[in-house]
Amino acid sequence: MNLPRPRTDEGAAGLRAFVTDPAGAVLGLDYDGTLAPIVRDPAAAYAHPGAGPALHRLGPLVDTIVIITGRPAATAVRLGGLLGLTGLVVLGQYGRERWEDGMLTSPPPPPGVETVRAELPRLLVSVPAPEGTAIEDKGLALAVHTRNAADPDAALTLLRAPLEELAARTGLTTEPGRYVIELRPPGVDKGGALRAFAAERKARSVMFAGDDLGDLTAYAAVDELRAAGTPGVKVCSGSAEVTELAERADLVVDGPDGMVALMDALAGAIRGG
Repeated sequence: MNLPRPRTDEGAAGLRAFVTDPAGAVLGLDYDGTLAPIVRDPAAAYAHPGAGPALHRLGPLVDTIVIITGRPAATAVRLGGLLGLTGLVVLGQYGRERWEDGMLTSPPPPPGVETVRAELPRLLVSVPAPEGTAIEDKGLALAVHTRNAADPDAALTLLRAPLEELAARTGLTTEPGRYVIELRPPGVDKGGALRAFAAERKARSVMFAGDDLGDLTAYAAVDELRAAGTPGVKVCSGSAEVTELAERADLVVDGPDGMVALMDALAGAIRGG
C-alpha cells in the first residue's frame, strides 16, 4: 500500500522523516473519531476493528505511539482493546492521566469537578435541556452530549452559556467538541501533552492525527515543533461534522477507516525502507 502524499511541503518533509528514521518517530493519536467511529452512545465507542492490528504492526517499528484523549485513560484502553500492545502510552483526560505498561497514574480531581457533578443535573433540568441530552462522567471532568437530541445543534447552542457560567464559577473550563461540551480542569490540553511527550522521548519527528476541535492545540504543538526544527505531520481523520482540522491538516484521511489504512501504509513503508 502506497503512502498518501501530504498537500504541504512541511507535511511531506515530516512524513519523510517519520518513515526514514522510525526509531526517532512519535505517533500521537486521538481516540474518538480517529481510532473509533463516532457513535450515539459514548460508552459503546469501540475501536475500529482494524485499529488494534494496525497498532500492533506499527508500534514495534517506531519510538512510541501515544494516544492523547479526553477520555479517562482506562476507558480508552478498555474500549480500544489496547491491553497487551507494546510500545503504547495512553494519556487520558487531555494528559492528566497516564497509562503505560499496564499501570495507571491519575491525580485526584480538583474540588470544582465535585461541585459540577452535584449541580449539573439540576442545571440541565432548569434550562431545560432538550430530551436526549446526556451527561458523561469522566472522573476528572464531565461532558454534556447533545448528539441524541432531536436538534443537536440547537441543544448545544442552548446549553453553551449556562455551562460556561457553571465552569467559570467552579474554576473549570469548557471544551467544545462534536455535539458535546466538556467541563474540565484548566491548564491541560492535547497540545501541552504532545509537546511534553515529544520532549520526554527526544522525538526526531512527530505525527499527530485527530478529528475534533480539541485536537487543534495538538496541531499547534506540531507547528511549534516544526518551527524549532523537528519535522512533523498533521493528519485529519475527516468528517462532515468538523471542518476546521481539515483546513489546517497536511493530510486528510477518511475517518477511522482511513486512519487504519494510513498506519498500515506507514508500517509497510518502514519495513520496505
